[in-house]
Amino acid sequence: MSDARTLLIAGTASHVGKSTVAAGLCRRLAEAGYDVAPFKAQNMSNNARAVPRADGEGFGEVGVSQYAQARAAGVRPTTDHNPVLLKPRGDGESQLVIDGEARAHVAADRYYQRWWDEARDAVEAAHERLATDADVVVAEGAGSIAEINLHHRDLSNVETARFADADILLVADVERGGVFAAIVGTLDLLPEDLRDRVAGVVITKFRGDRSLLADGVDAVEERTGVPVLAVLPYEDPGLPEEDSVALPARGDRGVVGGDDGVDTERTATVAVPRLPHLSNATDLEPLARVPGVRVVYAPLSADLRTAGPGGRGADTVVLPGTKNTVDDLRVAREAGLDERLRAFDGPIVGLCGGYQFLGERIEGASVEGTGDAETVRGLGLLPVVTRFSADKRVEPATWTLDGRGHGPLAGVSATVEGYEIHAGETRAVGRVDTPFAAPDGRDGTELGAARDGVVGTYLHGLFANRQVRERVVEAAYGARPRPDASAEEPSPYERAADLVEPVDLSALGFGDA
Repeated sequence: MSDARTLLIAGTASHVGKSTVAAGLCRRLAEAGYDVAPFKAQNMSNNARAVPRADGEGFGEVGVSQYAQARAAGVRPTTDHNPVLLKPRGDGESQLVIDGEARAHVAADRYYQRWWDEARDAVEAAHERLATDADVVVAEGAGSIAEINLHHRDLSNVETARFADADILLVADVERGGVFAAIVGTLDLLPEDLRDRVAGVVITKFRGDRSLLADGVDAVEERTGVPVLAVLPYEDPGLPEEDSVALPARGDRGVVGGDDGVDTERTATVAVPRLPHLSNATDLEPLARVPGVRVVYAPLSADLRTAGPGGRGADTVVLPGTKNTVDDLRVAREAGLDERLRAFDGPIVGLCGGYQFLGERIEGASVEGTGDAETVRGLGLLPVVTRFSADKRVEPATWTLDGRGHGPLAGVSATVEGYEIHAGETRAVGRVDTPFAAPDGRDGTELGAARDGVVGTYLHGLFANRQVRERVVEAAYGARPRPDASAEEPSPYERAADLVEPVDLSALGFGDA
């Protein structure tokens, strides 16, 4: 067993800020001189990244938060950082990814009956490899550590705390109310051996005068004997969202980004159809951070002519990725999205599943296991056809854009980076431009295609590339004036470290390495 320490960042509930606290502590500990490895035993998210497999055999998938935490820690992300990933696909079923490799589509009961032992073995082995090379493993829990119905099979919380001999930092969210009850109740419901491991509590998402919490903090510490190490303000450091909790529900409209102080004429609206199984929503976050740009998640039935602020129309449409391409395509067509997109006169960008949507049809559709039909008609905006197979491409990507005219990417001549996670290959059945090329000789519609104002590509992370992002924003604004860009901000990893600065590392047993 390694001498590395493991610190488990556990929560009183989901979405309390565990991922952000973990990322901030990864950066702070790394800056203090420790070799740090992030870890999450089991994650459930459709926001994944392609990273090298721990065994050196190609690439695999991990949750985006562990990718970000590895970047914060200054280490290369690998599949060991998140050895078990469940990617929800509806109807209580998820795609199971172990050590980066998609293994099966499973419901919860089958997972525990068929895959539990293998998953747990993979988790322990991954943690041991990380702990062999690191001084500190910062492990993120999942949901609430107080789910007593799951304590006998809770990989990310109870099992991790035990096999890693971890200290526990409990995170509680004050914004939703009842924070003191959540802290006391969670500590009370923990198994006794885990209760003794809790080193402290961090309260997150506080707005206002912190002295108003003082009496409650004193009462909790007196009742439990566990110190409240910090009260953190409500701030967003700009880390990618781990899952879809932050997105609006189907049928609702949600807005991300933009500045309410900017007048309508100085605002650009990027409309994103809210697909039922939307995935990799992190692709849109770089656009939402541009001053004046609003990313509007719109119901599939929404009128694109009134999707913007003040009833203005959308300036650009982005079709995002999806975990269930065939099902979401059928729902989109039934909602009339194909007709509204054909009538839309602005730029349209399709990413991954959104690219497949834009074509004439999808062949081999039954591979997704959601129906018997072998061929499903696409939205018909690009003359391409996608054929599904059981094979899945998962890998980082570094491609080039050739600078010729390609709709919203016109004039961009640059090297662009991102990643591919998709099943299916796409081919042209009519005239299209092929703006992307890859160093391994793959090019053409395998990477992307464009015609007129429509572009589709398999490159996740497209808008994280500055030249692409700027060109897409320029196309959205057209001749209208834009607000002045804000000064360049620190990296999200530095901002996360600043956010958790009030947490006393010495109270957790850490000094300078």
